[in-house]
Amino acid sequence: MVPSPVSAKQTPQFPQCIDWVLENQHPDGSWGSHDHHSSLMRDALASTLACVIALKRWNLGEENMEKGINFIMSNWSAISDEKQHSPIGFNIIFPGMITLARKMDLYLPLSQWELEKMFHLRELELKRAFETDSEGAEAYLAFVSEGLDRFPEWEKLRKYQRKNGSILDSPSTTAAALAHHCDGKCLEYLQSLVQKFENAVPSQYPSDTLLRLQIIDLLEGLGISQHFINEIKNILDEVHRQWLKNDEEIKSSMIISAMAFRLLRMNGYEILSGSMDQIDEEYFQNSLDGYLEDSDTILELYKASQIKFPNEWPLKELGIWTRNFLVKELSKHGKDERLKEVDYALRVPSFASLQRLEHRRSIAQLNIDRFQTLKMSHVLRHPNGKEILAFVVEEFNGCQYLYRKELEHLERWVKENRLDQLKLPRQKLTYCYFSAAATLFPYEMSDARISWAKNGVLTTLVDDFFDVVGSREELINLMQLVDQLEEDCEVNCCSEQVKIIYSALHATINEIGAKASAMQGYSILGHIINIWRDLLRSFMKEAEWAAEKAVPTMEQYLANGYVSFALGPIILPALYFIGPVLSPGIIEDPEYSKLYQLVSICGRLLNDMQSFEREDKEGKPNSVSLLVLEGGGSLSVEGAKEELRHLAERNREELLELVLKTEGSTIPRACKDLFWNMSRILHLFYSRSDGFSSPTEMVGAVNSVIHNLI
Repeated sequence: MVPSPVSAKQTPQFPQCIDWVLENQHPDGSWGSHDHHSSLMRDALASTLACVIALKRWNLGEENMEKGINFIMSNWSAISDEKQHSPIGFNIIFPGMITLARKMDLYLPLSQWELEKMFHLRELELKRAFETDSEGAEAYLAFVSEGLDRFPEWEKLRKYQRKNGSILDSPSTTAAALAHHCDGKCLEYLQSLVQKFENAVPSQYPSDTLLRLQIIDLLEGLGISQHFINEIKNILDEVHRQWLKNDEEIKSSMIISAMAFRLLRMNGYEILSGSMDQIDEEYFQNSLDGYLEDSDTILELYKASQIKFPNEWPLKELGIWTRNFLVKELSKHGKDERLKEVDYALRVPSFASLQRLEHRRSIAQLNIDRFQTLKMSHVLRHPNGKEILAFVVEEFNGCQYLYRKELEHLERWVKENRLDQLKLPRQKLTYCYFSAAATLFPYEMSDARISWAKNGVLTTLVDDFFDVVGSREELINLMQLVDQLEEDCEVNCCSEQVKIIYSALHATINEIGAKASAMQGYSILGHIINIWRDLLRSFMKEAEWAAEKAVPTMEQYLANGYVSFALGPIILPALYFIGPVLSPGIIEDPEYSKLYQLVSICGRLLNDMQSFEREDKEGKPNSVSLLVLEGGGSLSVEGAKEELRHLAERNREELLELVLKTEGSTIPRACKDLFWNMSRILHLFYSRSDGFSSPTEMVGAVNSVIHNLI
């Protein structure tokens, strides 16, 4: 539609684009994406009408125009079909094209009723835009200016011109601006797109950075990012450079800023949250996205807000108002299929989601012809999409086969060690293994999963032994035996229960110690034994408090409680099986101790809040009851729980910051991830109840990861 400014005759500025239109009409008479998605017919109608008008403008392709008009009339019902996705500004731009077509004497056999209904919607949308006193409404009118009766003056459009020459990254708006105002930067931008898209230019398309970030997000979501480590690093390195330069492509888009922040930070790039501080509720409301009430942008901002370190208050505020926005959207349009992702994000925050559950969900929802609706719909189709989907499903199901074999091995281990004969309340093998498989999911992590699960089973049984059935004599006997575990001396067990527990501990500690030592190249056994000694001492301290009816201070309780929460034997030995060779002195590193302490305190507090009522009846110390007691009557149970929620949140944020820290860190990221994964497990188990103790709470999750094939 853009005329050449240098030709005396009325000729197109981009004749090669007209040639493309003549050569690329689909057999059904339409233009645009081939094989139209059933819900994208409005996009096809807009693309087709634009091409028909372009041909009419230059008096070319009579037969093409006729076929295009027939397609439009045959699919006109999509205009009023509420199930159709509507490109941004469709109700303004499409009627504007109809008006232009009629002025050009293009015959469209539409009834007066059909025209009046369409133009009524146009007037309503324009009335809302013109009467809304906000910068967002002004930006929207600039964005759809090619559909307005009176094209804006250049001074009104200039402030929306990007450094790349476009108007709001929209080729159609930019082309209209060029036709009306002959701006050189607009021309350069369109020329670059004509070359890039080989003469076919969309009315709008997602930025390259956004597409790359979406690809990384998809690969991570499907659980196959480990196969593309170098490619992902190259992309994120470039995005990081853009971030540091405050590049316009990132700065001008809230959705790109949010995705870049989340993916960069979670992939170990030390970036500050300061650039996100400006995105408050007022900033959003005064933007084009805010005027459009774009839930996709809000969802990405909400996800970014969860990657928060301590004292990043603007991110906390971001999380609050974006969550409120999404809750309102869900209440208004809850049945809309497009809000399924919103519903899930609100129910399961990122810090309470497990990778393998996320992978399964992403695979089940994967659409190899995903689309994004802007001014037109972009099908994000991979040429090998079906092959990729088949590969992902095969890999997931293959891992499940391995998980079931490992679980069978562990079931035999329980029986061989007679652990099933112990009269203890919690036999949690399946849950212990599930937590390993859901986070340590790759094939090669088998030894880490087995170590994690075996120690999880043993810590649960020993905890119950100290807490429920063991006599003082038995507890002291077991502690003495573990203290002598490295020594070659006679084993004297005072009861059959002690014998079963100690025999299982002795065999398992030695087995894991031998494997870990072989992998690391030095003896690990002493470290693993010391972990168990520390745990048993903490169990004994709690048993003594209970026997003496002693009431520890909150400080004493947590100093002992983070050890007695029993994550030490689960996480710490597994570190040796992750891959990196660790220095013998790493267990003395303050960073190592801090990671262990943070995740353990977080877990202890989450567990205490869910188990308070039961433990209060049993007369056992609990952080909730201790906080109420120390409050001297000024703090209610709910008030105490609220304080503990804030403390657990603070510990979680400190943990995340330490896990993602690279400068000055001596512990490999792969090892630090174990602590963060355990935190995610704990938040999932204790989000609504004591899911670990419940026999049914986590059954569905277990089946999804281990048993049910995709």
